[in-house]
Amino acid sequence: MVFKKVRLTGTSTESFAAAADDAIDRAEQTLDNVMWAEVVEQGVEIASVDGREYQTEVEVAFELENGE
Repeated sequence: MVFKKVRLTGTSTESFAAAADDAIDRAEQTLDNVMWAEVVEQGVEIASVDGREYQTEVEVAFELENGE
């Protein structure tokens, strides 16, 4: 088996976990054979205290199909 990893950044106004879910959900919608995800980095945009945006960067691994 051969896997490829892509790095995605999910966002949420609720939490880091919700931001990670955002990235993983999108990966599962657009990639085949998603196998796992690893949290790489977390950050929060604090330009406006009322409108914080949590950001979670994840590496998503998916299995390549034969011939790719």
